[in-house]
Amino acid sequence: MFTGIIEEVGRVARIEKKGENRRITVQAKNTPQELRTGQSIAVSGVCLTALDIQPGSFCADLAPETWKRTSFSRIQEGALVNLELPMLSNGRFDGHIVQGHVDGVGRVISFERIADSDNWWLHIDLPAEIEKYTVYKGSISIEGISLTVAKLEGTRCTIAIIPHTVEMTNLHSLQPGDPVNLEADVIAKYVEKMMKKEAGSSLTVEQLVSQGF
Repeated sequence: MFTGIIEEVGRVARIEKKGENRRITVQAKNTPQELRTGQSIAVSGVCLTALDIQPGSFCADLAPETWKRTSFSRIQEGALVNLELPMLSNGRFDGHIVQGHVDGVGRVISFERIADSDNWWLHIDLPAEIEKYTVYKGSISIEGISLTVAKLEGTRCTIAIIPHTVEMTNLHSLQPGDPVNLEADVIAKYVEKMMKKEAGSSLTVEQLVSQGF
């Protein structure tokens, strides 16, 4: 499990075909030092298995489904990727619950500086299967980054981005039209399932609270 707090930005050094899979080699200064073979790592929001760990790099294999259904379909050698190690059970819980299971791919509409501000607006076009779980002031993972929805107009989602996030993630490398990995807040999915089970009965706020929501 992850929290969407990016620890380092890596660079894709190599993409190779390995049978039906693709193997990516990611260069990073700090992350490989903490990895062990077979451990999970979130790469731009996708939970992958670390392989062939070297000082300053690690590899991960991508199945055809992962390649096709994530933003990896756009990456080339030299692309920047967000890296996060799994959350420690004895650590602080920053961000929100991020599983590294991409629900869908959105598209960057624009990434622009807010007038007379150091902050930025990130505008994303959401697919319908993600939009239904997205709410104003709610959490969403974009490229593995835990972000808060500032505005939602149909399938257009707007996020306010502070300078630190721009500096510490790959957002500054994205262009309009680029695909981005999206993961909806898992709590919304559980609530939806519970409400379907309660169809025909009245599910109250009190009942949701009693069950931990």
